[in-house]
Amino acid sequence: MGPLTLESIDSNEAGTGELLQNAGQASSAELQRIEKLNREAELRWRSKLSVQNSLTRSLVSFQANKGRAVYRWFKYKEAFSAGLVEHLLNKQRISGGVLLDPFAGSGTALFAAGALGMHAEGIELLPIGQTIIATKQIIDWDLKPMDVGRLASLREECPWHRVKKAKLVNELRITRGAYPAETVDAMGRFLAASEQENECVKTVLFFALLCILESISFTRKDGQYLRWDYRSGRRQGKKVFDKGVIPAFDKAIKDKLHEIVTDLRGIETPEDLFANTLSKADVVLRSGSCLELLPELQANSYDCVERTKRDSSDSVRRCLVARSKIEQRIFWLLILNGSQRSSQRTDRSSCRRFCPTWTRRNSSTC
Repeated sequence: MGPLTLESIDSNEAGTGELLQNAGQASSAELQRIEKLNREAELRWRSKLSVQNSLTRSLVSFQANKGRAVYRWFKYKEAFSAGLVEHLLNKQRISGGVLLDPFAGSGTALFAAGALGMHAEGIELLPIGQTIIATKQIIDWDLKPMDVGRLASLREECPWHRVKKAKLVNELRITRGAYPAETVDAMGRFLAASEQENECVKTVLFFALLCILESISFTRKDGQYLRWDYRSGRRQGKKVFDKGVIPAFDKAIKDKLHEIVTDLRGIETPEDLFANTLSKADVVLRSGSCLELLPELQANSYDCVERTKRDSSDSVRRCLVARSKIEQRIFWLLILNGSQRSSQRTDRSSCRRFCPTWTRRNSSTC
């Protein structure tokens, strides 16, 4: 992965929009074929799909992560809760082996499985997801107690106030004007001050900045769209959008550093319905598109796949389907194409790689 900048991270929205635009340009015939393959796949694997009415939105969505140390740092709205992943793994009695998440996002499934002693592998296309996962790995394996102490000191000392020259904050066209001028200046000074720290502390400081970007901006991400507060000067339709209180940079970054330091020191760690003792996670991330990387993975090498999708109903969650309809259809297409190329072991091989309830203990009956 190349050097990370705020510009490359902000391309999360721009890159996603471009992907959706390209997907929308697909011919009607191709989409109909995917629809057909999807219906056939759901029919074929219906015995592996289940409905859990007890898993409500408040338990499975990112909202549940707000009460979890570490997982609460970055507000990744598309994420599922760590508690849900732990609950499903425990319910299926999966305590070892290898978990694959083809749409890793912020790494919730990877780190939740890793904390339970599993080896976890993920695929993620967007730079923001890659950065979150890479930072959590550094915190897991490389961050020392003295580094945590330094983060606490930086919060109190605010060395960015003494920086004479702010670092340039690059902007994309889609995010131009997203921050008040004084906030942009403060971010530049914060980045300049972080350059004086060791690599681990610098990485966590940059991550902390990423965590507060939306809260200190005039924008709010709703799905794949950016909504602009009226104070930005941008007009979007007739309805005025008021984001509410936009915190000053100092308050936002100091609050986030306090949260991170508190969690790392294990002080006042929030309780959770599915909470477990964390251990260092054995995680491997593959950066890129799952459409390109999935076919390259070795068959019969994964014990379970994290696949969950939000249903339109608050109380219904289905397993073994992807996060969005287009991802789901492409995912099934990959499975079917792989199955068509295999021979006598088609059913067992496909089930072993893609069924979340599969374990080595029941492979003979899968």
